[in-house]
Amino acid sequence: QVQLVESGGGLVQAGGSLRLSCAASGTIFSINSMGWYRQAPGKQRELVATITNGGNTNYADSVKGQVSISRDNAKNTVYLQMNSLKPEDTAVYYCTATLAKYRGGNYYGYWGQGTQVTVSS
Repeated sequence: QVQLVESGGGLVQAGGSLRLSCAASGTIFSINSMGWYRQAPGKQRELVATITNGGNTNYADSVKGQVSISRDNAKNTVYLQMNSLKPEDTAVYYCTATLAKYRGGNYYGYWGQGTQVTVSS
């Protein structure tokens, strides 16, 4: 089985910073892209940022300049550094990874259970 476990969420004041981590474990042969999505109360889940195994990044327009995504391929871990947080950044943040469990296998998407980020004004 594959598990994605997020950590680093919590309560922070507006203007503060948080660093989220997500570690993938289990039967993994290769991870292609990893990323972060978020879902605020009453809203649809939306993209925050993604990163390929080669380090190419993609950010939602709403967070460009505010967040930075990185990964450690050796640890199968992706990070999200969030700065200048605003109350509207309050959401559950989900980690995602597109990976193959075996050599020659298909790549499938997996999700973590989510970590709550709450930004107080």
